[in-house]
Amino acid sequence: MKNRLAVVTLTVILTGAAVGFLREGLQVQAAHTGESVPFDTSEWKTNFKKHSINLNEIISGGPPKDGIPAIDKPRFETVAEADKWLKPKEPVALFVQNGDARAYPLQILIWHEIVNDIVGGSPATITFCPLCNTTITFGRRLEGRGLDFGTTGKLRFSDLVMYDRQTESWWQQATGEAIVGDLTGKRLTFLSSQVISWETFRQAHPQGKVLSRNTGHIRPYGRNPYEGYDNINSSPFLYRGPKDNRLPPMERVVAVSINGEDVAYPFSVLEKVRVVHDTVGGRPIVVFFAKGTASALDSPDIASGRDIGATGVFSPILEGRRLNFLPAGSGFTDRETRSIWTILGDATGGPLRGKRLTPVVHGNHFWFSWVVFKPKTRIYKP
Repeated sequence: MKNRLAVVTLTVILTGAAVGFLREGLQVQAAHTGESVPFDTSEWKTNFKKHSINLNEIISGGPPKDGIPAIDKPRFETVAEADKWLKPKEPVALFVQNGDARAYPLQILIWHEIVNDIVGGSPATITFCPLCNTTITFGRRLEGRGLDFGTTGKLRFSDLVMYDRQTESWWQQATGEAIVGDLTGKRLTFLSSQVISWETFRQAHPQGKVLSRNTGHIRPYGRNPYEGYDNINSSPFLYRGPKDNRLPPMERVVAVSINGEDVAYPFSVLEKVRVVHDTVGGRPIVVFFAKGTASALDSPDIASGRDIGATGVFSPILEGRRLNFLPAGSGFTDRETRSIWTILGDATGGPLRGKRLTPVVHGNHFWFSWVVFKPKTRIYKP
């Protein structure tokens, strides 16, 4: 961002109020708990007596509760219809469940941050925190109970704090954990998703569905309100937390957590090597990197953002056989059969054509926003 205060100014315009921001830091008595908390609780039914974190770590991001409106009744278009307004390198979040492939353009998510959806017959929530560059998909059933989510207007370590409408417990987007309220300590299930280019989605899923800009809200879809925010030499906005100087705060990383081990793969490394074989938590994985996807946080026009590439993380074991991968043109090949593979883990040519690698849950984060929650993270070095 040329001026980081532009984000706060923008949210004030959108919501018509900056009450939450002005009250940040005030000691306000929660009438229904009698407990002193460092923000206004008058609009909440949340049980603030129960929490797993220091409440002083939570600050206002500007808008009030639901000031950034989640999409609760998403509408979808065909690939042909969406192709009229999406550009080839524009970033979309891909989520596939039970054969139902859907694209959620970041030009929409950047204004709403949460989409409550039913994909392949199962409820899921697709989330995007622009300040942390985190696009994460969760299952929204917890112990047999359906949840749907909204935005609190609050941040913790610059990361989106969501709330569920059933109990008004507060959830940390980066970790999927309830941190305040009756559900404190509960965790959502992470579901595998990727941020890829629109061109990649339309080629792989010509019959897929695309989130429509007909959201019921008026927003300048396609515009980026965080212009220049992802400059690697800039600083995170509204971040109050420890720093880990092993990487620049705004370095993009692919983050993988398996069996208690956390590993970060810097984009700057992946762009050079394009394929990484590693073992995390005792499990072999392969990380792919391919150019051709624009940043949503660079240019005023999202479709014109600089090319930052896309990533995929998969198990290299297919039908009991371990494959070893190499870059090949714009895609990848395996040493064993010389089949051709895409960033989505699909074999499109060679003896294994039609086969698909098993995806591994991962996230693309800014370094600062990942390591603050996972301080023991190992950084991959070739």
